[in-house]
Amino acid sequence: MFVKITSKPGTTRGNETGSWRMGTKPKFLRENCIGCGLCALICPEGVIDGKRKKTYYCDYNYCKGCGICAEECPKKDILMVEEEEII
Repeated sequence: MFVKITSKPGTTRGNETGSWRMGTKPKFLRENCIGCGLCALICPEGVIDGKRKKTYYCDYNYCKGCGICAEECPKKDILMVEEEEII
């Protein structure tokens, strides 16, 4: 007889990881945002949300500061800034 054991995949949403971020985090300027949603789609942790242009934001309690959102933003409306610059 076999016992089937599985575990759920881990996510950042289950563990607050913002306290050990890489030293920078995204700052959403909301000036040139076209609402494409690419930042939310590309975020490996799924911590970016928004519904239409100029409404996207990041949950900094879970953001690891990888910078992929800023790199992929077609309008360069997301900047990676030092931790001290935003609360």
